Formats: sequence, C-alpha cells, structure tokens
Amino acid sequence: MSLESFLFRQTYSMTSRIRVAGYRRLGMRIGAQCRLENIRIRRPRQIELGRGNALSEGCWLWPVDAEHTGIRIRIGAQNYFNRDCMIDSCGQIEIGDHNMFGPGVYITDSNHSMPDHGWVADGAMDVGRVVIGNGCWIGAKAVILKNVELGDRCVVAAGAVVTKCFPAYSVVAGVPARLMRTAKAD
Repeated sequence: MSLESFLFRQTYSMTSRIRVAGYRRLGMRIGAQCRLENIRIRRPRQIELGRGNALSEGCWLWPVDAEHTGIRIRIGAQNYFNRDCMIDSCGQIEIGDHNMFGPGVYITDSNHSMPDHGWVADGAMDVGRVVIGNGCWIGAKAVILKNVELGDRCVVAAGAVVTKCFPAYSVVAGVPARLMRTAKAD
C-alpha cells in the first residue's frame, strides 16, 4: 500500500470515528465498527444502527421532524449502503443484517394523501411500515414503498419499485416489482 493510500484511508477513518462519536452524543444508538461517511441525519435519537454498518457518501437517515420517544429507523448489523441511499421514515423502517444496498436506493414508510379540498401539502401523511429481512441485495436506484416486507435473501433488481410484500428468496424486478423467480435456499 502506498503512503498516499494509507494517509487517505486514515483520514477517512478518523473522520468517520469523529462523526460516530458526535452522533452518539446526540443520542443515536450506534454499534461498534460502524463507518459513516459524509451522510445526513435528522432526529438521531430515533435511529439505531447495529454493529459493523457502512454508510457511504450522500446517504440520508431521515425520520420525520417530529417528537417521538421510540426508534423510527432500526438497522441491524453488517449492512452496506452505497452512495446516495435515503431511508425516509414517518412510521417505522426495520432492516435486518448482512444486506447490501446499491447507489441511490430510496426506502420510505409513508406517502402524501390528497385531500378533497386544498393542496397536497395540506393533506395528512399516510403512514405505514417497511421491514427488510437478512441477506437481501437491493439494486441501484430501487424504490421500496410503505407496507412492504421483504423476506430473507431477497434480490431487488436495479430500478425496481417495490409496492407489495415478497417472501424469502424472492427475486423481483420491474415497475411495479413482480416476482421473477425464487432463488434456491442454501
């Protein structure tokens, strides 16, 4: 390893450790060995990260900007979030262990409602929940919408829009996502 590469890694590592310490002081629950690059976080007390997670540049952990005593975003252990992933929660989003998320993935547990009179911004949020199991692979720019549950070891193709639940070992693709096949269990 060259000196330049070594110094670059050390600088990123130190910056991540400082960022983790700062978020812990703000009340976020963060397990050991997490790497947080330049990410955006709102309401850190409503977020829990297990051990060994990596969130790359541009990721957002975004609970609704409202008081809440519980956890809105719960992420298990050993997950990898590539660049520009967004987890947008008004209710609750739970992600298991050992998942991989491609760049630009968007996960939300709510959507706007359209009031009979007035503007969209005047309508209440329609809040649900999202659960992603263990060992899933979510492709680049996939979108996972409210009230979706993905079982363990699911694969979501790049660009898919997931609007319904799929059991373990499902391979899904399309807009809206549909079952393409079931992967073999190990």
